[in-house]
Amino acid sequence: MTAQRDIHHFINGNAVPGTSGRFGDVFDPNTGEVQAKVALATKDEMAAAIEIAKAAQPAWAAVNPQRRARVMFKFKQLLEDNMDELARLLSIEHGKVVADAKGDIQRGMEVIEFACGIPHLLKGEFTEGAGPGIDVYSMRQPLGVVAAITPFNFPAMIPMWMFGVALACGNAVILKPSEKDPSVPVRLAELMLEAGLPEGVLNVVHGDKEAVDAILDHEAIKAISFVGSSDIAHYVYSRGTANAKRVQAMGGAKNHGVIMPDADLDQVVRDLVGSAYGSAGERCMALPVAVPVGEGTADKLIEKLLPEIENLVPGHSTDPDAAYGPVVSAAHKAKVESYIQMGVDEGADLIVDGRGFSLQGHEDGFFIGPSLFDNVTADMRSYQEEIFGPVLQIVRANDLEEAAALATNHQYGNGVAIFTRNGLAAREFASKVNVGMVGVNVPIPVPVAYHTFGGWKRSAFGDSNQHGFEGVRFFTKIKTVTSRWPSGEVADQAFVIPTMQ
Repeated sequence: MTAQRDIHHFINGNAVPGTSGRFGDVFDPNTGEVQAKVALATKDEMAAAIEIAKAAQPAWAAVNPQRRARVMFKFKQLLEDNMDELARLLSIEHGKVVADAKGDIQRGMEVIEFACGIPHLLKGEFTEGAGPGIDVYSMRQPLGVVAAITPFNFPAMIPMWMFGVALACGNAVILKPSEKDPSVPVRLAELMLEAGLPEGVLNVVHGDKEAVDAILDHEAIKAISFVGSSDIAHYVYSRGTANAKRVQAMGGAKNHGVIMPDADLDQVVRDLVGSAYGSAGERCMALPVAVPVGEGTADKLIEKLLPEIENLVPGHSTDPDAAYGPVVSAAHKAKVESYIQMGVDEGADLIVDGRGFSLQGHEDGFFIGPSLFDNVTADMRSYQEEIFGPVLQIVRANDLEEAAALATNHQYGNGVAIFTRNGLAAREFASKVNVGMVGVNVPIPVPVAYHTFGGWKRSAFGDSNQHGFEGVRFFTKIKTVTSRWPSGEVADQAFVIPTMQ
């Protein structure tokens, strides 16, 4: 039996027990046991944390960008020093294997590396002599207190995507992580404090809808960055913007991988297996839909896929030989299995059925074996909706135009990939497909940290992407100064708008 522990809020540099009397269960997905209880904040608790952040922010904003960057450099070093501890903690709460957990941390750390360049990123523009004796210059200034609301599937990477840039820009941050795996976000905040971030500038407040609504409604919150399901993303965007807040809300996905007849199928199979089944498919940039072009391509693909899938054995998240670990919760396992049954009921061909998988010694864990469907069609609900599990669906297409239309017409537009040796076909596809991120022979086209991440359609609400310079823009506001230091004849001139006399 796992010894239970309590997970507190992290406010003003200290662990703060919750006062609501409400707690969420944090499971060990490998065993199905409750391993911790996490406090769920009330509206008043959230408001108190926001006030602390509001009080701490001006002094942090007054720290020059070079010194803020030094905190980021130190934090990056602490991430590297504590990588094994963080990865194991992430693994036992989320369920992803340790190698995937380290990748989670690494991709977040790359945004921290980007944020280390904040002195350069915050430089404004200057025009000398815009008028007689008149100079014009602009500066980027922090918004104040901002909020980050993050999902369960990347409990290290996505918080760092958000708070790394926001803090470097001089804001204070309220981080509301998923209550399913909240320990790593708290540990990250502790390491930020150790790196030299002042108390109260980064606060971690756990909670459910009550905490989210408190963020959306509080007048001191100036911007909100969110990642989660599309329905909740739309809710966050609508309510947040109605309260005059800047909001970026990233939602769900149903990413397609188009496989042309000239593609290297051996490479495609390796890429598909990793991108569809890795991390148990719990990634918004997973590749759960394969679109082989031509009947011959589809049949050859399935022939090569089957032995690889048969060798995929889920295991305990700390087992280095496990292909992937359990999904995050019993409810999520049931949801994924219901989509598998839905696909069967809709008439798709279930070639590999991952339901009923049981890991010896961990029979109560939240494990699902890999599943593979063929002859899925665009009118099926199991295709139209996000499954978010280890399920790969094959949708056959006659030509590239038909394949591209599948991704273009789908309600989600996060990522898409094309596998081909034909540069012209790839170029045309990348240019015309109605999706926010495109991979050419790259199955998971998540941009590097100095570019930006963001989907289209119901995969994103708002007009701003995450991290990269888009992140700097999102977490700052521009102030433009027009200054006049007249002398000589210019001093005798009146300067008015729109004309000068």
